[in-house]
Amino acid sequence: MTFNETQTPHHIHLDVLGGIAGDMFIAAILDARPDLAEPCIAAMRAAGLPDAWVVKATAATDTGMTGHRMQIENTGYSHSHDHAHSHQHYSDIRKQLENSDLEDPFLARALQLIKLIAETEAQVHGVDVETVALHEVGDLDSLADMVGAAFLIEAMSPCTWSASPLPIGGGFIRAAHGRMPVPAPATQLLLEGFNFVDDGVIGERITPTGAAILKHLVSSDNLPAGRNRSIGTGQGFGTRTLKGMANMLRVRIYELTSNAPSSDQQVSVLEFLIDDQTPEDLATGLENLRAHPDILEVLQIPAVAKKGRMGHVVQVITKFPAKDAVAEACFIETTTLGLRWRTESRLVLDRSLVTTKQGIGVKLAKRPDGSISAKAEADDIAKAGVGQYERGQLRHRAQTDALNKETDDRS
Repeated sequence: MTFNETQTPHHIHLDVLGGIAGDMFIAAILDARPDLAEPCIAAMRAAGLPDAWVVKATAATDTGMTGHRMQIENTGYSHSHDHAHSHQHYSDIRKQLENSDLEDPFLARALQLIKLIAETEAQVHGVDVETVALHEVGDLDSLADMVGAAFLIEAMSPCTWSASPLPIGGGFIRAAHGRMPVPAPATQLLLEGFNFVDDGVIGERITPTGAAILKHLVSSDNLPAGRNRSIGTGQGFGTRTLKGMANMLRVRIYELTSNAPSSDQQVSVLEFLIDDQTPEDLATGLENLRAHPDILEVLQIPAVAKKGRMGHVVQVITKFPAKDAVAEACFIETTTLGLRWRTESRLVLDRSLVTTKQGIGVKLAKRPDGSISAKAEADDIAKAGVGQYERGQLRHRAQTDALNKETDDRS
């Protein structure tokens, strides 16, 4: 099931003014896409939310701003995020969802979000993830938040996401494990690598559910490079009243034009310096990194390190979601004790790979002026030709054949 009928790639930017929680995220998306309200609520019901519970997005205002606020509550029960939750074990919540009537794509998203919280809580408390107790999603209303958010994320696909710097908040909250500083420990772990601002407003501004959504989605502070056409906006409100500002999450929806990077073009760049690993072993380690399925490129740049020692700057470009796993691989394959990382956007030409009758792969790329360039795969040429002259002839023939085939296919 898809709700983006054209399957046009979109980008959604989250302006985290007041903060972000699961209900604020849902309200903001539904404010922009009211057509998704009915199927979103149906997904919550399918995941086990009883019919007796009231679930609706209601029009609301906050500090003169208009938008929506989610109401997910039982009779006589006030929805809040004060962490006075009951709890269930992660394994029980997972089984409950797996045995529900939630459709597979939305179920997979919901399980990913809940697993993020479970893994973080397990790390905070030093327990096995299967036995960790989840206080944040232990109640039905919080679980509904996760499922509703998962439904909307999947419904808006294909999509990339970015977010403004996050409000850090401050003070303390009363949690299941006693008095905790803000941001709560699990929230802080989930948001490592994000940029924060202190706007002077204390309190819990980002809940663990909100943090899990950000961790799952966001790959940048900014919109992708290229042209982006604004096609919608929505505002979701939280339940708290903040001094001097709306407790609001705003979403801005953009359609990516043909000159914008495709959805997989947000990358992470990891860099570190090596000056104490033998050349032979470093070469082996970097080749192992190049074989990693999520690594796009590994660069090795000669450098003069501290105390005049010769060394190498290693730059690893990887798919953004794999940043943590790739960082671990860098520590395993090299002697580095630390690395830096950043997120970048890149523009990539449309390309395809064709294989000639001689078995040589040729990469074709469409240039901005509409022309097609061809480059034969060096490994294939090396295997098929002996000597510089023969390799040059093979390269020229393969590229010519590939361009001719492309022309014939287009005509």
